[in-house]
Amino acid sequence: MRRMTGTSVPFTRRAGLLLSGLSLLGVVALLWPFVLTVSSSASQAHRFDAPIELMVLVPLLLLLCASELARGSFDVRAIAVLGILAACGTALRIPSPGVAGFEPMFFLLILAGFVYGPSFGFALGGLTLFVSALATGGIGPWLPFQMLAAGWVGLGAGFLPQVSHIKFEKYLLASYAVVGCILYGVVMNLWFWPFGIGSSTSISYVPGGALSTNIAHFFLFDVTTSLGFDIPRAVINAALILLLGGPVLVALRRGAHRVTMHPLDLPPEGAPRSRAPLIPE
Repeated sequence: MRRMTGTSVPFTRRAGLLLSGLSLLGVVALLWPFVLTVSSSASQAHRFDAPIELMVLVPLLLLLCASELARGSFDVRAIAVLGILAACGTALRIPSPGVAGFEPMFFLLILAGFVYGPSFGFALGGLTLFVSALATGGIGPWLPFQMLAAGWVGLGAGFLPQVSHIKFEKYLLASYAVVGCILYGVVMNLWFWPFGIGSSTSISYVPGGALSTNIAHFFLFDVTTSLGFDIPRAVINAALILLLGGPVLVALRRGAHRVTMHPLDLPPEGAPRSRAPLIPE
C-alpha cells in the first residue's frame, strides 16, 4: 500500500525553540540530584521544583498550540483532533494507569505522533497525561515528569523516518514502542529514585556521592526494580501496533488529510487544489 509521505503538522522553528526550552527544563529538574547534595527522603521528593515545573509546563503547552495555530501549522480542526485523541488516550489509561506496566495509551500516542508530527506528538503526550491525572485523581509531584516523558515519546515518534510500505511502518513503530516505553520508565525512575527508597540499600541514592557511584546505583535500581513494569509496557504497546497499527494509521491519515496539508504538498500559487485521497488506491 502506497501512501503520501510527510507529517500532517510541520515542525516549525518556533515549535522547536519552545520544545527545546521545555525539554531543557525537564532535564534539569530530573538530573539536578546528581550534581547537588539533597536529602534522600520521600517527603522531599521534588516538593519544591515539581509545582514550578507543572506551572511552567502547562502554559507552555498551551503556548505551543496557540503559536502553531497563529502560524497556521495547526488549525482549529487540528486542535479538535488533539482534544479527541487526548480523550481517547485518557480512556485507554483509566482502566489501569500504570499497574503492572499496562499502559496501552502509548500505542495511540506513538501512531498519532508519527502521523501528525513531533510538535503534535509532544502536545498530545503532555495533554493526555494531564487529562488522565484529572480524571483519576493522580495529581502529585510525579505529574509534570509523566507529562514530559510522554511528550518526549510522542515527539520521538514524529521524528521517525517515513517508509514506503505500511507493513514496514508497523515494524518500525513497534520497535520504537519498545524503546520509547522502556525510556519512559527510566525517566520516571529518575524523578523518584533519589528520594523514594531510603539510604540504607546498595542501590540507594548517595547524598553528596560521586557522580559515577550514583549513576551505577541508579542503573542497578532501574534493572532490578523497574524492568518488571517497563518490559510489559513495551511488549503490550508493540503488540497493539503490530495487531491494530495498520487500520489505525489509515484512520489517522484520513483524519490528518482533512486537518491540514504539509507545505510541500500544497500546489503552486493560483493552481487548482486537488482533493485526491491521502492513500491512493
